Amino acid sequence: MTGDSVDHPSHYAEGRRYEPIEVIEAWGLGFNLGNALKYISRAGRKDPVKTEEDLRKAVWYIDRELSQSLFRRFLSR
Repeated sequence: MTGDSVDHPSHYAEGRRYEPIEVIEAWGLGFNLGNALKYISRAGRKDPVKTEEDLRKAVWYIDRELSQSLFRRFLSR
């Protein structure tokens, strides 16, 4: 896996055994958790200046997943 900017972007593929998309699909993570994994995996790799921003985005998606999960649980009572 090398740097094809569309199919295998280097910030996801280079030096890795699995790309995030493969893990997201294999684990059935869905939109929010999939995006969290994507941002965690690229933190410091796509743009090192934006490492903190990528991690904050991951946290945002995890928080959103937790909120939706709690809301679904509330509705199912």
